[in-house]
Amino acid sequence: MPLPLPGLPVRGSKTGKPIMALLDLLGRNWTLGIFWNLSQNPCTFRELQNRCENISPTLLNNRLKELQATLFVQKQAGGYALTELGEELFNHMKPLEGFSSLWQQQLADSQQSQVAQHHHKD
Repeated sequence: MPLPLPGLPVRGSKTGKPIMALLDLLGRNWTLGIFWNLSQNPCTFRELQNRCENISPTLLNNRLKELQATLFVQKQAGGYALTELGEELFNHMKPLEGFSSLWQQQLADSQQSQVAQHHHKD
């Protein structure tokens, strides 16, 4: 699968709109998990592999290469870290954590409401 870059065809966009290239990259298996784990603090390849629930070394290596090529991750003396651009992207993603909790609660409330309605009909 070619590296998704703005201006080139990507999944969902023949013109390679920047947002579609970004979503293609972030939608790849384990990309968001790697991002999330590196946002906590830089780490070595092995630490990152353990944090990512023992992702295969081949897949982790491929994703790290992609994230380095797209300027979101850098390799440094202590291992891998988000670049300034990667940190900026993470700052845009961070609010999704709060939203996901809201979503979880609303799903639970909806399920409880459906159960209550079902019992009320009986």
